[in-house]
Amino acid sequence: MLVVDVEASGVEYQKCSIISVGALDLSHPERQLYEECRIWDGAHIEPGATAVHGQSDAAITDPSKQSEADLTHTFLAFAEGLDDRTLAGQNVSFDRDFLKAAAARAGHTNWPFAHRTIDTHTLCYMHMVKRGLTPPFDPVKKHSALNLDAVLAYCGIPEEPKPHNALTGAKSHAEVISRLLYDKKLLPEFELFAIPWIS
Repeated sequence: MLVVDVEASGVEYQKCSIISVGALDLSHPERQLYEECRIWDGAHIEPGATAVHGQSDAAITDPSKQSEADLTHTFLAFAEGLDDRTLAGQNVSFDRDFLKAAAARAGHTNWPFAHRTIDTHTLCYMHMVKRGLTPPFDPVKKHSALNLDAVLAYCGIPEEPKPHNALTGAKSHAEVISRLLYDKKLLPEFELFAIPWIS
């Protein structure tokens, strides 16, 4: 399983650009990747995006940084050596769609990933229901309120530091997956935090 987190200049993969990618191999969690890039020329920068990823417009347009295309090729090369390239993460369709659009912009026509993904939101929702718990619900928006912070809290892990960093995001997702699927801790940075449902 390839756990991934993308930070971007906005939320629309057709108009916005990747600015960083964090990834790790769940089977060999010491195998990790973190890459930053400048946005592609003409990419949209959404006003609220900086508050999420913490990088200034100058930082994400810095010409000394590698291009989005180069970052994408590095990510694809990293994934090539994995036995299981199923993409996983929180709301991982966002990450998959950004990476696929970036690969197309880079002229990389052999997209190696399946459409099927493993989403930590779904894993956590199912885990809660199977334990007889009611997942949080937003009555105004009328949908699940099981966001990343709620998933982390349920799994006994502190909130991800803000602003977001793609590698800390990928590590948080990987730890959640390990706890929810296998009842096991995964990474040394989370070793001190107990798994709440294990006595």
